[in-house]
Amino acid sequence: MVSAVFHSPLESAAVPDATAPAAPAPAERPAPPPKPPRVPFDWRALWLAVLPPVIGFGLLVGIWGLLTQNSTSFPTPAATFDAAVKLFADPFYSKGPNDQGIGWNVLNSLQRVALGFGMAAAVGIPLGFMLGRFTFLARMVNPLVSLLRPVSPLAWLPIGLLVFKAANPAAIWTIFICSIWPMIINTAVGVQRVPQDYLNVARVLNLSEWKVITKILFPAVLPYMLTGVRLSVGTAWLVIVAAEMLTGGVGIGFWVWDEWNNLNVKHIIVAIFVIGVVGLLLEQLLVTIARRFSYDD
Repeated sequence: MVSAVFHSPLESAAVPDATAPAAPAPAERPAPPPKPPRVPFDWRALWLAVLPPVIGFGLLVGIWGLLTQNSTSFPTPAATFDAAVKLFADPFYSKGPNDQGIGWNVLNSLQRVALGFGMAAAVGIPLGFMLGRFTFLARMVNPLVSLLRPVSPLAWLPIGLLVFKAANPAAIWTIFICSIWPMIINTAVGVQRVPQDYLNVARVLNLSEWKVITKILFPAVLPYMLTGVRLSVGTAWLVIVAAEMLTGGVGIGFWVWDEWNNLNVKHIIVAIFVIGVVGLLLEQLLVTIARRFSYDD
């Protein structure tokens, strides 16, 4: 006698089918990326960067105020500040060729510096490359550079007046002749310090002189060249003030001399600070460019 076994529908559904494919396992969620550690603000570094210059400037103003509190000829810091406020309230006024605001005078001086400095770079940097590259040329020109470099820049001003018969090109000539020496010397030194192995590889590859200069020498010499440019632009800005005092016209140097003739010492002190700030900005601009093209890191 055969007995039949009956299963309920629930029991049948509970029994897994061995032939059915296994259900896929649920995908695991990727772990969230770890949060970067929060770096606390470095107040100490901020104070070390800001506080010492503020103290130094305050000390200068304090000593200045103590020395001039009873003076009748030299202005106090407060009087100089009031004069500066009036000057910079309208720095670009123009009441004639010899009566213009301090802004126009600074821009005219910068224009002369740019022209003389640009011509010096166009001549000095290629000449520095040639002196560093060719020994015979270096031995021929180096004595001339050593002889002319120590000459005071203002000693060249009469030569410019004699040749150009005008004050403005004579001032630009003075800037040119005083700016060219640092660029020649630093560029030549940079070329001479290029490792000889680089040049040996270029010789093996039979590279042309143009490719040697553009592909090997120029990247290696660039930091030296920018150092020469920094020194040159600082010298140019120093010299233009003295040259304009002697040649006249519109410029910060002439403006200082004109204020001295008017016995306006407050404006002279303001001009001294303006000259310093402009020179500092030019220096920082070139330092930033030099860091951008530095390969030391």
